[in-house]
Amino acid sequence: MISHSIVRGRGAQKNTNNKFSTYSYETRDDFLEFCRVEGEVSDKNKTQYIPVYPKTIVNKVTSPDVGMSYSMNMYQGCEHGCIYCYARNAHEFWGYSAGLDFERKILVKHNAPKLLEEKLKSKKWQASTIVLSGNTDCYQPAEQEFQLTRECLEIFLKYRHPVGIITKNALILRDLDILKKLNDHGLIGVNISITSLSEETRRILEPRTTTIKKRLEAIEVLSKNGIPVNAMLAPIIPGINSHEILNLAKAVADRGALSMAFTVVRLNGAIGEIFTDWIRKTLPNKADKVLHQIEECHSGTLNDSRFGIRSRGEGKIATQIHDMVRLAKRTYFNNRTFPKLNTQLHESYKDGQLKLF
Repeated sequence: MISHSIVRGRGAQKNTNNKFSTYSYETRDDFLEFCRVEGEVSDKNKTQYIPVYPKTIVNKVTSPDVGMSYSMNMYQGCEHGCIYCYARNAHEFWGYSAGLDFERKILVKHNAPKLLEEKLKSKKWQASTIVLSGNTDCYQPAEQEFQLTRECLEIFLKYRHPVGIITKNALILRDLDILKKLNDHGLIGVNISITSLSEETRRILEPRTTTIKKRLEAIEVLSKNGIPVNAMLAPIIPGINSHEILNLAKAVADRGALSMAFTVVRLNGAIGEIFTDWIRKTLPNKADKVLHQIEECHSGTLNDSRFGIRSRGEGKIATQIHDMVRLAKRTYFNNRTFPKLNTQLHESYKDGQLKLF
């Protein structure tokens, strides 16, 4: 039974202190009691969109654990509120908390399309797949209002440049017209994240994401239109969704996904505190078991920064997860291949149109 004291519609249940800040923020019990007596709301729990104008938008990815060379993010912070999200820590660099601030203070990069176009037109730039959402979801609720992702996809099409997408939002189908045109030239690959087939699990893990049914439908629609889809069964959290690996793999394969990938959950930086607070409030009967099993996957800690190990885990539980994934791939993805994207067209379209000579 979930406690009625939790922050409804959010993943994180508090704001952790920013490690870069001299000051800390605390909601005191006497303040909460004052609000109760006076009939005032202590926290309006509203999402705030904050405009920012960065100087660059395409990021070189150097981590050997991430299967991409370049990424870009039109938004910082994510209203989806996934409790395990590794991107939470990045919000501290902007002066905010990795907790509730990450979900409620969304930075909107209004000049993202302009910066992308400048990058693709640069004589020094050589085509290499740029992945949207290497950090935060490009189809989070903010996209409905600002449509920066759609504008960027139009630029990728104009310059015939390969683009990857990672999302857990069925809003991607709004842009099916552009995705089909990109796919005509082998320029698009989509990664749909799906962590559970249980709507109750989805609701508490990822409170403002698209339903599981809608995500599976998105995989099916994209696949029927020939657009390659990789299913991201990530993260696998022992004691929460680790028992679903085979069922998840079958569900996404049945809808046409060409491949699947996974990670074992890790809780670096502030995420360990945020996740621990969350699970003790939402799943108190499971909390100790789940936390101990996560620790067993990372040499006794929730935090793991070791390249090559941090996303795979180690130990008996991690080994069981890997064995299940191998079985799932062998059973449901045999003879399926996710294609490499086309990098050969872009050079001829550097000025936005095909060069004849």
